[in-house]
Amino acid sequence: MRVIDLTHTIREDMPVFPGDDAPRLTQAGSYDADGYRATMLCMSTHVGTHMDAPAHIFADGTTIDMLPVSHFMGKAIVVDCRDLREGDAITMEQVRACGQAAEQADFLLFNLGWDARWGSPEYFGDYPCVDDEVLDFVIERGFKGIGFDVLGIDPIWDESLPRHKKLFAGRDVVNIENLTNLDQCGRGLFDFGCFPLKVQNGDGSPCRAVAWFEDEALSSSVLPTA
Repeated sequence: MRVIDLTHTIREDMPVFPGDDAPRLTQAGSYDADGYRATMLCMSTHVGTHMDAPAHIFADGTTIDMLPVSHFMGKAIVVDCRDLREGDAITMEQVRACGQAAEQADFLLFNLGWDARWGSPEYFGDYPCVDDEVLDFVIERGFKGIGFDVLGIDPIWDESLPRHKKLFAGRDVVNIENLTNLDQCGRGLFDFGCFPLKVQNGDGSPCRAVAWFEDEALSSSVLPTA
């Protein structure tokens, strides 16, 4: 079995959504003074590779701790969107290229190749976003979640958050942002897990996202480099 880490490392100088505070990692115990090392971690629930729950947008929405742990794992497929340019829309054309696997998956993960920009000003650019037809497909098929290797499902500049609102309205689904290494996951279905902290009344949480599958399945399906 091969396991691929799809998670960015939490660090103080990591990219954060404009206006958000960067994480702070403060020494809370030292080997010399206390005989052990401990760190005080202060960060937003929406920092780094993280998951949005419906409560992120709606006061009566489901919180992270209300979702069963089984909701955070299942079969996933990567939707290759690396041929899109800044400002383009992600359409059903990209989803249909996955064939029947797109309808068999529990999670749709959209690979824009944007993780290559992580740590640079270009990461905050006008990344492609899903259009209404893709959102309708996600909603009608009842996926457990969708994920992206960009800062959000909505553009940075759109403070009205229409895609967030449409996705979360009256349903239990999660939105995963700032994924990485999606190009290593191949073309077919694979096992996927994205486990958040069990935060009381949590509107979201940083999470550890991973893909795992047999090497034989991977070797015949790795996506080419864009």
